Amino acid sequence: MAYWLLKSEPDSFSWADQVARGAKGEPWTGVRNHQAKNFLKQMAIGDLAFFYHTGDEKQIVGVVEVIKDSYPDPTDLAWFAVDIVAREPLKKPISLATMKADPALADLALVKSPRLSVQPVSDLHWHYLQSKS
Repeated sequence: MAYWLLKSEPDSFSWADQVARGAKGEPWTGVRNHQAKNFLKQMAIGDLAFFYHTGDEKQIVGVVEVIKDSYPDPTDLAWFAVDIVAREPLKKPISLATMKADPALADLALVKSPRLSVQPVSDLHWHYLQSKS
């Protein structure tokens, strides 16, 4: 199993929207960055990802699970998508400012490349962040 972080503008698609999709989940489509595309191609059923609100919030708010392996994005077949389902909200959201201020997270992709919409999260960072929520 691998760990990831998926970013979404809450005004467009929020954690509440993801939860509302229920067990059928939601296709994660529309990613148009080559590095993020390569990460989507690596995702597999059972992988977990932090759901991150961008915009004014800038915080991890929940955990989703990949329920369908990477496939061509139906909105543009040159790109890739995965299907995800909400698993659980974080007990306490973790802000980007908090992550940037924590030396233990200096190598976290979100801290180093905050603009990338799909990012890997190491096992160490995943468990550390889970312990902080």
